[in-house]
Amino acid sequence: MFHLKLLFRNATGFKHVPLLAVRQFGSHSKEKLQRVLIVSKLTRLEFEKIREQQLSDECLERKIRDRGTDYDALKYYHHLHKDVEDKVVRSFQEQGIEVQVVNRITIGKDALQWADLIVPIGGDGTFLLAAGRASPFFLANGKRTPVVGFNSDPRRSEGRLMLPKQYSSQVDEAVRRIITNEFRWMHRSRIRTTLIGAAATARPSPMDLHEYHSQPIEHKEVMSPARNGQSRILPYLALNEVFIGEMLSARVSHLHLRIDNSETVTKTKSSGLCVSTGTGSTSWLTSMNRLSTNNVQDLLDIVRKRTGAGVLDTIDASSVSDEYNDNLVFPPHDPRLCYSIREQICVGVWPNPKGLESRGFAKEIYVKSRCIDASLVIDGSIAYNFNDGARALLEVYPEDSLLTIDMDD
Repeated sequence: MFHLKLLFRNATGFKHVPLLAVRQFGSHSKEKLQRVLIVSKLTRLEFEKIREQQLSDECLERKIRDRGTDYDALKYYHHLHKDVEDKVVRSFQEQGIEVQVVNRITIGKDALQWADLIVPIGGDGTFLLAAGRASPFFLANGKRTPVVGFNSDPRRSEGRLMLPKQYSSQVDEAVRRIITNEFRWMHRSRIRTTLIGAAATARPSPMDLHEYHSQPIEHKEVMSPARNGQSRILPYLALNEVFIGEMLSARVSHLHLRIDNSETVTKTKSSGLCVSTGTGSTSWLTSMNRLSTNNVQDLLDIVRKRTGAGVLDTIDASSVSDEYNDNLVFPPHDPRLCYSIREQICVGVWPNPKGLESRGFAKEIYVKSRCIDASLVIDGSIAYNFNDGARALLEVYPEDSLLTIDMDD
């Protein structure tokens, strides 16, 4: 049996700091919202300019057009995003609030600690970026700064994590409601990842996997050395999911799993493990497990062959598919984890021992890697090496939840 709780009492990497009281944005001088950090999406056009800094605007445009990319579309969506960003900045400033603007490249710990409110502008990816950096472990000060997002392109972006789409054009009204407390506080559970043993001894070096910005992340200031045999809490909390598996999708991921307090460690082979929160259940978890209308229709046809004509003839496959897929989603504040073993091999001796379902709920999940070139990826962006022998524990704690607001009237 794994006595993990005893080991985690010695978790290193961070000092325990009591969480500060949640700010109520009101009219009283001590409670008034004073500092807002805008975390702006890095647009494709901005990325191209950063990547080709030696080129003039004219040369860059020619190069982009020559490779068949629609430059006019890049420019249009860049200005569309910047228009919303400018409106949000101006609206807060008109209320006497100090504003800083950062993006994926320029975001830093000092700015995050400075802010009373973090406002991502873009899509869900930008929200996840801001939420990850708003972790009390990353900030190392116990501060719970609320995160409230604006969708800068609601026609192309679902923006489930952002404010309702009407506030993309009604920015002043959204800011007014934030300042006057006309909203409901909302807590979204997040996953805490603890590395165990040898994986925690050397300081982990994460990689940012964003499509426009793939490079190592520097966070030495929040990662103190861990002595051999101890554990280390990673500074980033997962709002959507933690994925563990081989980086090359064609390669089988070999993982050992232990669910909750079970004494059984199950050896699995699959295309990777996805561990999701309620917030993430609308995203990758649903995509992995959804049933199409064709799947349901095939099942109904098989049952009809065994039972004959009858009540099944009146069942609409599309409605069954919709209901099944809707049931994959669970509340954002739910303290449970939902794990999904993607394309688990269930032939011969696998899994070993038998009995572990490919999907289920858990309070904690222990994972040991037997992989060759694998990563532990937080919210599809922050990746840590997780190769043979690496071990981790995934858990949810109430004090780790993300504080945001709900204006969905």
